[in-house]
Amino acid sequence: MKTKAVRLYGTNNLKLEEFELPEIKEDEILAHVISNSICMSTYKAVVQGAKHKRVPKNIATHPTIMGHEFAGIIVKVGDKWKNAFQEGQKFAIQPALNYKGSPYAPGYSYEFFGGNATYMIIPNEVMELGYLLDYQGEAFYEASLAEPMSCVIGGFHANYHTVTGKYIHNMGIVEGGKMALLAGVGPMGLGAIDYALHCDRRPSLLVVTDIDEERIKRAQSLFTVEEAAKCGVKLIYVNTKNVKNVTAYLNELSGGTGYDDVFVYAPVRSVIEGADKILGRDGCLNFFAGPTDTQFSAEVNFYNIHYTPTHIMGSTGGNDDDMRESLEMSAEGLINPAVMITHIGGMDSVIDTVKNLPSIPGGKKLIYTNINMELTAISDFSEKGKGDPVFAQLAKIIDKHNGLWSAEAEKYLLNHITH
Repeated sequence: MKTKAVRLYGTNNLKLEEFELPEIKEDEILAHVISNSICMSTYKAVVQGAKHKRVPKNIATHPTIMGHEFAGIIVKVGDKWKNAFQEGQKFAIQPALNYKGSPYAPGYSYEFFGGNATYMIIPNEVMELGYLLDYQGEAFYEASLAEPMSCVIGGFHANYHTVTGKYIHNMGIVEGGKMALLAGVGPMGLGAIDYALHCDRRPSLLVVTDIDEERIKRAQSLFTVEEAAKCGVKLIYVNTKNVKNVTAYLNELSGGTGYDDVFVYAPVRSVIEGADKILGRDGCLNFFAGPTDTQFSAEVNFYNIHYTPTHIMGSTGGNDDDMRESLEMSAEGLINPAVMITHIGGMDSVIDTVKNLPSIPGGKKLIYTNINMELTAISDFSEKGKGDPVFAQLAKIIDKHNGLWSAEAEKYLLNHITH
């Protein structure tokens, strides 16, 4: 079967190509990809090429398909898995395989397995691990975004707190505690706000900071203080650009005791050092945002680590349980991953989007791999609709859903954009 895919041949060397897939083996599955959201991790793999730990050394002759936040439909099942999966079944994938200690993962390492493709082959190890996940929801984008949401969820689960006098770590955020999300209104931060308000273990205080007023206003419109109060959470947004002494102000908001859980969503030294200064007793700082600089560092207070005691950790990715939680919460309407999405595009926009990702404003860029469409900000649909009836109708649908992407918008797009 022919597929069209974006493949990596070397540093900054991406190509959109059509080629023949081999016949699947008895332990493989052929799948039709519908959606893939673009991750900053893909950009990092492209700029590093074979130097990236997940990218094979032989990509010049065996290029790998990019993209790991994907969802689609199973087309053909090898004999080994016929009792577990069916043709026509919707799926999502947990891409953090770590199979037998290997760093290889879809979207980085496989010649025929990745999200920026029309068709792909799912290898045996994915099913062996239980990482090919059944998806019962309506919209494919929710299944695509289950991966980044699982990273957020995994971060909440990875935080830990101690029991005085005992060698015990209590995993997860403090229920009813004080939480701060720093640089917290980007796409992952919005997912974190959503999860913090609607998960089964919520903080009593949630302080969200950033320096971009427009992004803060968008977050305020998506997650209002009133809605948070109904969830039992006091939500406070702070533009730290306008605050002279950020540490003092944030500590004042905490009641002077500091925060139990602090998440850092930008790899900025000053933000990390500020996070360290607002930790309360037994507070846990989660450095969530991965830097590209291998020498990136920041100063922390080791006096507090020893005597308070505070904890500093990092988390990246989620596991299959986090993915399942994301899929289930999305299907039940408890969280809405669409808050992350700001741009929509087709397969022909993938290369430019990946290469220029750091300079494209907004949140998640969602790709529908079976259509051609210039990457377009959802906020620009109305203007573009003045000369295009499809975008005019999409703009109306977006307005119906509080300015967000939706299952209705996805269905309309896939039925009306030329394939």
